[in-house]
Amino acid sequence: MDQVVKRFEMLEAQMAAGPEPDAYVRMASEYSEIQDLVGKIRALRSAEREQADLSAMLADKATDADMRELAEAELPGLEERVEALERDIQILLLPRDAADEKNAILEIRAGTGGDEAALFAGDLFRMYERYAAAHGWRFETISASEGDVGGYKEIIASVSGKGVFAHLKFESGVHRVQRVPETEAQGRIHTSAATVAVLPEAEEVDIDIRAEDIRIDTMRASGAGGQHVNTTDSAVRITHLPTGIMVVSAEKSQHQNRARAMQILRARLFDMERSRAEEERSESRKSQVGSGDRSERIRTYNFPQGRVTDHRINLTLYKLDRVMMGEMDEIIDALIADHQSKLLADMSES
Repeated sequence: MDQVVKRFEMLEAQMAAGPEPDAYVRMASEYSEIQDLVGKIRALRSAEREQADLSAMLADKATDADMRELAEAELPGLEERVEALERDIQILLLPRDAADEKNAILEIRAGTGGDEAALFAGDLFRMYERYAAAHGWRFETISASEGDVGGYKEIIASVSGKGVFAHLKFESGVHRVQRVPETEAQGRIHTSAATVAVLPEAEEVDIDIRAEDIRIDTMRASGAGGQHVNTTDSAVRITHLPTGIMVVSAEKSQHQNRARAMQILRARLFDMERSRAEEERSESRKSQVGSGDRSERIRTYNFPQGRVTDHRINLTLYKLDRVMMGEMDEIIDALIADHQSKLLADMSES
């Protein structure tokens, strides 16, 4: 804590001295990152001094009865405040995922269940779109392949704003829905699924893609088996030769398609690198909420019961309608809190 405060005061002095613009931007970014932590540390130290003063007052036999009564009344609340500040500081000092502040690429694909799975994929897409709007994030569709009766076989979007990946990263996995499809005459409940992948958006500095490692093909969108919405000669397919990853973008502008396909390719390669590093840190993987495996069933949306259950943390909420309207904070906050508590436990064990 001493080191953090010292660094903060040094940055404050250096910024006041008027450095070069580039240096100022770097300093301001670091300053902003630790400002909340420094505020908590200073508040903790102030509370600890006050706590020590009250304890000394109670230990002093010369303290009169009125002052003693006042100190006894104030001390429990102060002790609670110290504990709360210590807990907040512990969380702020936890090892941070370097990707937490990055924007994200959101990919949703219909899984088992045919037309109903595509409709559910559309429902999930709108749920995330509303959640992003509630947080003031920018939500932009990159590519979409519509289902035969609505919804999407596959849809990819970029989400940008403050703390996007930190909030959405635990959404990766299989989402299962249980409901009566509109096309079901007998009123039977069907189970279908959609797969969600949330990838941190990578900058060129994060992933270096060599020109000789990619093949770029221009084609008609309908040439890819009818999987893409727009029929245009400007569709671009980029294949990353070392990994075999293939990305298609089929908007109207060929230049835009190339940029968007590279954006998705960078995110997928960055995610692959992160996954490889996490597998090497086997102990670290034990502390994660779920394995992040795309095939892991993470959540069930039961419409007849109005229930949503996150299986990783055994959280069940009976307000599915509100969750589907984008009110996901309770679920996401619980996932983040669970992740933090496991990191704290790991730190205390080590």
